Amino acid sequence: MQPDRAVDAYLRHVTIERGLSEHTVAAYRRDLAGYVAWLAERGIADTAAVTGPIVAEFAAERASAEPAPAATSLARLQSSVRGLHRFLVREGIDTDDPTGRLRPPKPPRRLPKALTIAQVETLLNAPSPEEPLGIRDRALLELLYATGARVSEAITLDVDDLTHGDILRLRGKGDKERIVPIGSYARTAVDAYLTRVRPALAARGSATPRLFLGARGAPLSRQSAWLVIRAAAERAHLSENVSPHTLRHSFATHLLQGGADVRVVQELLGHASVATTQIYTHVTVDALRDVYATSHPRAV
Repeated sequence: MQPDRAVDAYLRHVTIERGLSEHTVAAYRRDLAGYVAWLAERGIADTAAVTGPIVAEFAAERASAEPAPAATSLARLQSSVRGLHRFLVREGIDTDDPTGRLRPPKPPRRLPKALTIAQVETLLNAPSPEEPLGIRDRALLELLYATGARVSEAITLDVDDLTHGDILRLRGKGDKERIVPIGSYARTAVDAYLTRVRPALAARGSATPRLFLGARGAPLSRQSAWLVIRAAAERAHLSENVSPHTLRHSFATHLLQGGADVRVVQELLGHASVATTQIYTHVTVDALRDVYATSHPRAV
C-alpha cells in the first residue's frame, strides 16, 4: 500500500476503533508525515518494501538530528511507526513487520515537580473572588488539585458529571472513565461557580453541557485553561514552578506524603500501570532524605 494511504487508514483505526484523543492522533499524524516523507525521498512507494534495516536507518537519522530530540519524542516517533506497520500486518495488507527488532530509546526518568502545600494554597487563592471569571478560575484550580485530573479531563467535564455529591466522574485517556472523590473545598468552589457565574456565561453562547465555560459562553479550551493556571501562578509569584500538570503532580505527592497507598493513588490518577505512579514515591523519599539530613544530629 502507498505509505500515505496506509497512514490515513491507520489514523482512522486509532481514532474510531481505539478511541484515542485528538491530541494523541495529531501527534501520530505529525510523526508519520515525517516518516512518509523520508520514505518518499528514498523512492519507497509501497509499505511492503520497507525492511528492518530501513526502519533502523530512519530511527538512527532521527536520533542523530540537530538539535538533539528528546528521548520521549524519539520513543513516541518509534511507537507511531511500529503501530503503523503492526496495523498493516493485522489487516493483512503486508505480510511482514519491519519494526520487530526496533527498540525505543529509554527516556530519562525525570521527577515531577510538586508544589508545597503552602504554595498550593497561595495558588488556589490567587484568582479574585470579586470577579465572575475569578470565581470560575478558583473552581477550576480547586478541582484540579482536589481530584488530580489532567487539564484535558477537567475541560471535558459536563455539569452532570457532578451529580453524585462528593464523587466526580472523569474521562481519561482512551475515553476510560474513573470515579474520584471531590473534597469539600473544591465542591464549595464549584458550587459557587455553578450558581453565581455559569448561568450568565451560558447565556452568552449556545447550549452546551460543559462544566467550565469561557467568557463568551463556549466550552473552555485547553489553551484557555492553561492561561488560567499561568495567570494564577503569576499572581502567586510561582510562575517558574508551575506547568499544566503541576497540580496533578502535587495532588499525587501530597497524598503519598500523607500515607496513601500507591495503588490507591494509581486508581485516582488513572494510570494503567502502578510503575507510572511509583515515580512519585521517589519524590517523597527525597523529601524524607532532606528532612533527615537537616534534622538528625549525625546525618552528616
